[in-house]
Amino acid sequence: MAGRLGLLAFGGDLPLEIQAADPGCFVATFAGVPSDVTPTIGQPHHFERLGALVSDLKRSTVDRLVLAGALTRPRLDMTRLDAVTLAQAPRLMPALAAGDDALLRQVIRFFEESGFEVVGAHQIAPGLLVEPGLHLGPDPDAAMLADADHALAIVAALGPLDVGQAAVVAAGQCLGIETLQGTDALLAAVAALPADLRPGAPGVLVKAPKPQQDLRVDMPALGPETIRGAARAGLAGILVTPRRVLLIDRPAVEAALDETGLFLLARG
Repeated sequence: MAGRLGLLAFGGDLPLEIQAADPGCFVATFAGVPSDVTPTIGQPHHFERLGALVSDLKRSTVDRLVLAGALTRPRLDMTRLDAVTLAQAPRLMPALAAGDDALLRQVIRFFEESGFEVVGAHQIAPGLLVEPGLHLGPDPDAAMLADADHALAIVAALGPLDVGQAAVVAAGQCLGIETLQGTDALLAAVAALPADLRPGAPGVLVKAPKPQQDLRVDMPALGPETIRGAARAGLAGILVTPRRVLLIDRPAVEAALDETGLFLLARG
């Protein structure tokens, strides 16, 4: 008999989508990480006490885990590490100083070695995947599509360096790339660019996973706030890669596109 799904819930709306897809899942939240879901055991877990987390998961017959939501790198209190976390320190500490992919690979490895199958959010809620052919909003012109292709090439080229999952290009010029701060910070930085640095075209945001990325964790996601952030940045629209990006709250995304006049296109 199959065991229970465990949801490691971080920030944003994605954990809510997972919980809606599997209402009986075991939910673990974490101290210092805002979350809109309620933890099953009534209190958050601590990153320094992975042994307690594993014990709670196994007591609750969890055999599959999904990691969902936005998470900034935790600051670990080395004086609070339990024996399990301390044993992982030689692997986790270097990974914390590396890129996201390096860290997430070690996290996946830890949970798999602890006896859990790590699955992707798209495997639990496949309806969130952006399907090929998605086209919402107005038609992009040839210049916008060329900017989108350039931005897609930038994300692909930076992928091996484990930098980010998004870029903004306008009139062939890169106005910004996503780094550790995330897409919202990228769009805010583009919005703040002085007029003399803006080319004479609105520009396009591209979101796509890095070529080597494990799509079970940290798959790019797009929600209504990203649409509004792109509008504040003066962009014409957004291009995403089909079946490699999650669309959170599609009705709200469609409303935001109507509100802003931006396009959303799946291509690549």
